[in-house]
Amino acid sequence: MSSHIGVRRLLEYDRRDLRGDLLAAVTVSAYLIPQVMAYASLAGVPPQTGLLVVVVTMVIYALIGSSRLLSVGPESTTALMTAAVLAPLAMGDSSRYLALAATLALLVGIYSLLAGVLRIGFIGDLLSRPVLVGYLAGVAVIMVISQVGKITGVDVAGNSVIEDVGSFTTNLLQDGLHLPTVALGATVTILLLVLTPRFPRLPIPLFVMLGATAVVAVFDLASQGVQTVGTVSSDGLHLGLPSLTPDDLSLLLLPAVGIFIVGYTDNIVTARAFASRHGHRIHSNQEFLALGGANVGASLVGGFPVSSSASRTVIAESSGARTQLYSIIAAGIVLIAVLLFAGLISAFPTAALGGVVVYAALRLIDIREFRRLWHFRRREFLIAAAATAGVLLFDILYGVLAAIAISVIELLTRVARPHAAVLGRADEVAGWHDIDDYPTATQIPGLVVFRYDSPLFFANADDFSRRCRAAIDAATPPARWFLLNMEGNTEVDITGLDALDDVRAYCADQGIVMALDHVKSEVWQQLERHGVGERIGRAHLFPTHPTAVAAYEEWRLRQGDLPDT
Repeated sequence: MSSHIGVRRLLEYDRRDLRGDLLAAVTVSAYLIPQVMAYASLAGVPPQTGLLVVVVTMVIYALIGSSRLLSVGPESTTALMTAAVLAPLAMGDSSRYLALAATLALLVGIYSLLAGVLRIGFIGDLLSRPVLVGYLAGVAVIMVISQVGKITGVDVAGNSVIEDVGSFTTNLLQDGLHLPTVALGATVTILLLVLTPRFPRLPIPLFVMLGATAVVAVFDLASQGVQTVGTVSSDGLHLGLPSLTPDDLSLLLLPAVGIFIVGYTDNIVTARAFASRHGHRIHSNQEFLALGGANVGASLVGGFPVSSSASRTVIAESSGARTQLYSIIAAGIVLIAVLLFAGLISAFPTAALGGVVVYAALRLIDIREFRRLWHFRRREFLIAAAATAGVLLFDILYGVLAAIAISVIELLTRVARPHAAVLGRADEVAGWHDIDDYPTATQIPGLVVFRYDSPLFFANADDFSRRCRAAIDAATPPARWFLLNMEGNTEVDITGLDALDDVRAYCADQGIVMALDHVKSEVWQQLERHGVGERIGRAHLFPTHPTAVAAYEEWRLRQGDLPDT
């Protein structure tokens, strides 16, 4: 059994970690009860479903996951994505909605398990940092808008941000605000924003929620129209595989991909961040299996897709957690709370739960990171802004796909037009360098040394050929050798090699010798398979730059030229 799997660590448990794990379990469970209920509401499922889901998923991750601290279960992003995907499909049918939610979790789990078996952990890198920052900001705005109705008492009905805003505006003008609900929701949000940073080790959300519940009871606000969670029981919970139909699967296959990518990215980024603080190792492919198991477990209890919660993980860490035993104990505490204190939980006001979601949403907007992107490179900032706009304009699912597309396009843009340089010998520093960076650098007459800082592939093939020709045409005196430094050409495809052959033919037409240096053995094998390697010839292949320059000098002597002085 692999040592990085949670169950192995539990079997080899060090009792010295027990005190920290117990304290973390109590603290985290107190925090997550109102949080998970709020996220369940955000996802469009009953609060008791969210509590059952977190019990199951925390235990599964503790047994399979590779992180010692990560808290897995319902969280804001996947909850909101679930609601965005299912609301238009269910069309007001609550039973169908719950079945679709469980099916969606099952598909996300299957995708994760397949990814783990296929060992494609690189998928977590599809979203660049600017895209993640912008994407989360867009999600945060949607989260706030989705809770406006709960914290104002105004009816809101819509399937997109624009529809929600329009519905809220229309109903606000007709019916006005429900002031007790507004006061309660605003107070909870403000208290969370003020108190949580000051007392990070305390379960402030639970304290605030209990206070809000007490206020509702003392002042009988329920009779004045303030909504509460209502009955919390096991009635209506579905255990087992969701009922599947071919139509349901076809509708959910693509949305599940988006949720899977975002959920895994959030999972692996959070896990790595905390592991780096403590010298732990995270295994990407094991995280696929753990996240897949958690989502399948969520589906089996009639739940919805889950991922990791950074806020709960922070609380666990600051409370002294050392292993995933804290998750198992916390799951037990939540289960006991549901069984013994269901009446209290059912009295939680929905406006307060909305306040918890708004608080979580505001924490997703990283203004400092936006500023850092702005000062680092305007282009990075614009990518983040575009990701935010994509989420808001195209809804969250297509916003995810748009964010991934932005990442890929941005990457292709950089490698399609990379830095390229004609090299010369600089007096200030040893070696050969870009003559644009070192204007006093000298070149050997007749030798054009060119470097292209990117893999050669379809996206930059034409650019490579054009810039090689331009360097040859600009040479003074005219080029006699064209030496391509392939140090940066770590990968090639057939289109890139066609472009290389085009440059070779251009040199041959003008009587110019083409040579290569720093060619990696794997790349040379590709050149030989293509045929351009044979046409250039091994005699013009050099392991280092000095050997290539020395070969040119010998060639000049054979041609009757005098060496440079």
